[in-house]
Amino acid sequence: MIIDAHCRIGDGREVSLKPADLITAMDALGIDRAMVAPGERCTAYDNREGNELTTTAAVQSDGRLLAYAVANPWRGRAAVDELDRARDAGAVALAVDSILQGFDLLDGLLDPLLDFATEAGWFVYVRTGTPATALPLPLATLARRRPELPVLMGKSGATDFWIDAVPALLHAPNLYGDTSYAPWDTVLNGFLTEPGIGAGRLVFSTDSPYTVPFAEVDRIRDWPIADDQKSAVFGGNLARLLAR
Repeated sequence: MIIDAHCRIGDGREVSLKPADLITAMDALGIDRAMVAPGERCTAYDNREGNELTTTAAVQSDGRLLAYAVANPWRGRAAVDELDRARDAGAVALAVDSILQGFDLLDGLLDPLLDFATEAGWFVYVRTGTPATALPLPLATLARRRPELPVLMGKSGATDFWIDAVPALLHAPNLYGDTSYAPWDTVLNGFLTEPGIGAGRLVFSTDSPYTVPFAEVDRIRDWPIADDQKSAVFGGNLARLLAR
């Protein structure tokens, strides 16, 4: 089974992706399921609209799409209430983007949302790779504070901060690396061969529509690793997190 850990549907600033088009692409690429978050505006501001988009798409997809919930932590109690509403509508995980949402990962603002995710049995996807507030090492510190909460390091710091991804994963055992953008002969092999990380700490993602999805799939298919390792990266690890 192949599960895509992160796509964004709806209209973005430079790209857009309709749920039907995503499913068509999944069929062509052999992707069984995909986690969907809303675009930039809805992640930053119109959270209700974004959550209605992702949860409706999930309901209409016959199980192919799984919804992330978003809420800007600056909204305080209203943000937690929005996550609760999204969970009731079918959301299964939390997506965070500290650049779009305007906060520092370590300033405590996100704590109520992480409390909610922990109680809901969710994992958290956090995009990284953009300075100054969306970087692998601060995220690792945040994850280490929350050992009971699985955290996905979106994009694994791509591209300028890949160098920090291995130290981040070593610092926080509950942190998982994301394969999107990462060449297997350098970045991914570095994850695989590092004692304490390995295939069990990696999840496959296309980050559609920002990437070329077939290239993301082919990179993992062409990666010369054992079949059980490839199966874990392609979907086994994420399936385990979803089943918590």
